[in-house]
Amino acid sequence: MSETSGTNGTMSEVATQVPALVYVVDDDPSVRRALTRLVRSAGYGVEAYGSAREFLDHACAAHAPACVVLDVQLPDLSGLELQRELDERLPIIFLTGHGDIAMTVGAIKAGATDFLTKPVRDDDLLRAIEQALAHSVQVSNAMHELEVLLSRVGRLTVREREVMNLIVLGRLNKQVACELGTVEKTVKAHRARVMQKMEVNSLAELVRIADKIAVATVTRNPFSSQAPHTSAPHAAHEAARERIRDQGPIPQAPAVS
Repeated sequence: MSETSGTNGTMSEVATQVPALVYVVDDDPSVRRALTRLVRSAGYGVEAYGSAREFLDHACAAHAPACVVLDVQLPDLSGLELQRELDERLPIIFLTGHGDIAMTVGAIKAGATDFLTKPVRDDDLLRAIEQALAHSVQVSNAMHELEVLLSRVGRLTVREREVMNLIVLGRLNKQVACELGTVEKTVKAHRARVMQKMEVNSLAELVRIADKIAVATVTRNPFSSQAPHTSAPHAAHEAARERIRDQGPIPQAPAVS
């Protein structure tokens, strides 16, 4: 069973109306109790679990802001395997008594916000937790923004989405007209309606929206360590075109229940 506690406290320097929640996953009961006391003393809510499977069965990865303080060595799934299961839906702080450089680098590359060696100083862990929760707030806010942007895309007609797909790739009106088999005057009218429905005043703003949709489509997380880089703009724009054309929701990993 999980060990749950919470307070009405909030993070310093992290503005949120939702109480911050820290998940502790460690198979050592004494460590769980110590970490729970420490986290609670900082004003955060706490849920503690003795295994990765117990965490997956009972925790809610949709809660925000939240993070996971995770032991590397667990009796069922390892901490690194649990990290892969979560797929960056929650910021993770790893704790280990016998980490190595390769393990640390791998965890960080996979999206962990920190990798600390036991015994860890209280101040170091609390600092890492605060940073992870701040990251959680950023991601939550960005995902809300993406939902708003996709709702605007949903207002577009099929033809307007086709026009948007092409103009964010830099096509001129005459080129769009040629590709869609219509006239430039019609394209200009569609373009004006796209700008109005997307609530933007410039092509640059529209391109930024397409880029944000592309990142969410590729990674499910606008702050992902796997987000597309500017060195691959074509791939990002192609992903945006697919998302705009399909007019579907951002693909979500299965919720942890």
